[in-house]
Formats: sequence, C-alpha cells, structure tokens
Amino acid sequence: MTAPGPVEITDLVRGWLPDGGREPIRRDDVVGALLERGQRRGARIAAALPASDDGLLDLAVVDALVLRVHAELQRFTEELSQGRRTAARLRPLLDGLGPGPVRVVDVGCGLGHVIRWLAATGALGPDVELVGIDLDRTLVASAAALAAEEDLPCRFLAADAFAPDGVITDPDRTVVISSGLLHHLRGDDLADFFAAQTRLGVAAFVHWDPVPGPWPVLGAWVFHRARMREPLSRHDGLLSVRRSHRAPELLAAARHPDYDVTCTDPRRALTTQVVRPVAGVRR
Repeated sequence: MTAPGPVEITDLVRGWLPDGGREPIRRDDVVGALLERGQRRGARIAAALPASDDGLLDLAVVDALVLRVHAELQRFTEELSQGRRTAARLRPLLDGLGPGPVRVVDVGCGLGHVIRWLAATGALGPDVELVGIDLDRTLVASAAALAAEEDLPCRFLAADAFAPDGVITDPDRTVVISSGLLHHLRGDDLADFFAAQTRLGVAAFVHWDPVPGPWPVLGAWVFHRARMREPLSRHDGLLSVRRSHRAPELLAAARHPDYDVTCTDPRRALTTQVVRPVAGVRR
C-alpha cells in the first residue's frame, strides 16, 4: 500500500476538542506517522519532544514550541508584505460591495499578523470590521493579547469560522481570507473548505498560499535555513511549499456556479512570485 503524502509536524502534535479541551497525543504515534511517510528528519524532531511516563506529549511544551514557530512564520509574512498584498487585493472587492459596513474574516489566522497589520494601518477604511479566527486557542489568545497591547480595532476568536451561528452573520457583507492555510487541506477537505463558504453565500473569498514548483521550493529552503532557528520551523516551512496545490487543483475545488473564481500559477519557470491567491467573487 502506498504511504500517505508528507505531513507537517504541527498538524500532528495539536488537537483541540469541540468543547475547547485538548486531545491527548502520544509521541510514538506522531513519530510513527512521520516514519510511515518516509519523513525521517521530521521523526527525529518529534522524538525529541518531551513526553510523560505514559508517552503523552507535554502540551505546555508543545504550545510554547508552536508559539515560537508562529513567531518565526510572522517574520516570513512580514518580509512578504502580506498585509499590504492583502489590502491591495481586497480594496477593489470592498469597493464593489458599495457603502456600508463590511466584515473581513481571516480563517486560520494564527498570531493574526495580517489582521493586526490591516487594523494598525487602516488600509481598508473605517467601515471594515476585522476578525481573526482559528481553532487553536493558544494562538488566538496570543493574537488577542498582541492586539490589545497595541490597542488595535480588531478581534480574535477561537471557533469554527463556518459554523451556522458563527462569525459570518451577514454573508452579503462578508469577505473571507486566509494566508498559508490551503496546503494543510487535502482531498475532500479542500473541496469542503470552499463549499462551506459558497454554501453560506459570502460576498467573496481570497486565500493565499505558496506558489508550487521546484524554484519556490529551492527559495524556501534557502530562506528557512537562513532565517529560521527552530528545526520544526525549517521542516514544516519547507514542506508547506512542497505541499502547495497547483492552480487547476484549487480551481477544481473552489469552482461554483454562483462565483467567479480565479487562480493563476506563474508562467515562468524561474519566478520571484512566492505566494498567489485563489479568489472567488459572488456573481
């Protein structure tokens, strides 16, 4: 039987239950899942994580490690000017919705760098409510604390963004965004992610993810070796680019009769483009 595709360590060492509790995770299970995929270096990183006598990962250590990894990831988004990129793409969409309040929801926001940048700069104007949402309560708490420290007009929630009674209360005036989330979704999960948004009828969505291909992978390897300190950051960061979806796959998953959906991979083999969005606008 063919082993499943590669997986990032951070996808294996965290698990949140619907009631907000934590799912206990055995270190040997994480190591075994990585070895099954032929990820020997990842297995060595996971094997070094502290565990209790019964083999369960120390969740406090895992949380601290994930925070450090996301802090390094924020450096990456800063150097990519992801906040500015997002604002430039969203402004025409928001103008097309006409006057009145609009809500921008950042799904899988992590430490909330994009939302906090938009709030700090006011790049989208005064009538835009900025909301970051993530299932990881540790990351959401840190994002909220950073926003409070800077007194920023935005908020962060630990919840399912697409729950029927959730944050998308007025789909006609809601735009959903994300950065670096799509490559975590495989198979039916990718299609379900887009279907949840079209089912709710959001006004638009714009989801950024790494550009696939050998040159982006090489660039990611150089960047992560030079700029990342945590072995887990280097492992997962490079894998993020290796796992990124090509445009036809994203278009197939996002296509819907009520939405105009676009996504384009760079035409040149050697490109400086690092990330690109798949975007959908409701007709």
